[in-house]
Amino acid sequence: MKRVAKTLSLFNLMQSYPGKAEAVAYLERIRWGDSPCCSRCGADDGITRQKAKPENYWCKYCRQYFNAWTDTPLEYGKVELPKWIYAAYLLMTARKGISSLQLSKELEVTQTTAWYILHRLRIACGSQMEALRGVVEVDEVYLGGKDENRHESKKLHNQSKSERQTVLGMRERGGNTVAMPIEHADKETLHGAIHKHVRPGSTICTDENPAYGGVAHRHKTVNHSAKEYVNDMAHTNGIESVWAVLKRGFNGVYHNWSKKHCRQYVNEFAFRLNEGNCERDTQDRLDDLFRGMVGKTITYEELVA
Repeated sequence: MKRVAKTLSLFNLMQSYPGKAEAVAYLERIRWGDSPCCSRCGADDGITRQKAKPENYWCKYCRQYFNAWTDTPLEYGKVELPKWIYAAYLLMTARKGISSLQLSKELEVTQTTAWYILHRLRIACGSQMEALRGVVEVDEVYLGGKDENRHESKKLHNQSKSERQTVLGMRERGGNTVAMPIEHADKETLHGAIHKHVRPGSTICTDENPAYGGVAHRHKTVNHSAKEYVNDMAHTNGIESVWAVLKRGFNGVYHNWSKKHCRQYVNEFAFRLNEGNCERDTQDRLDDLFRGMVGKTITYEELVA
């Protein structure tokens, strides 16, 4: 029988992590398990807990204080730890994402702080995964307004698809999704991404885009321009469903995002989709997000540079 994932309600979340002590205990368990080790040098002995601030530890080898969120995005800023867990919960359970304006109201922080929190959570969503295999659907999507819908004074004229944000996606049937922004949907770029993320011997399903021709895998196509959407086992309906959610988030929640941060937003949607596809409990999905933060830090100055 198919396992039904256990949902963590917002009410239970707030009961589980009502204050800083519970949040600290959770982060320590996620990162270290039963025994702490230095977040800087990795030593597992010579560790003493600070009495004044019990969440901090002292390492006799590197002679520095550390805690469970050292060398993670949580290290910078003064946002309370329970708010971090609440923000991560909202990001993971909102299928189309959550805007920084809405999060600022939920956390009672400024919109700028909420935007910074979301971007620090997103950098934990870009973890590497095993190469896709079996039947893999590949397609690209173009994000951004069409020139024909712009006001006359803002028309670009002769706009090509390359002037919008191009995202390439690959979805293994019954498995994970890999997505990434690309500069140009040319043959070299598409073949290189497929070679990197799809195992040899797999079957690739695409539309009639000639740039996919000659790919080093078994290749089956459907002709969308002729209104053909299924050709025996060949179709791209799975990856198209990914684009449906991504477009709803882009247009309806975020309204727009810059090319500079496109990869972080795409990682967010792919991570949320992959975690949800595994019939994983909500708590397990949160655990994976916080585990993915280790070794990934970014300051506000770096983010807006």
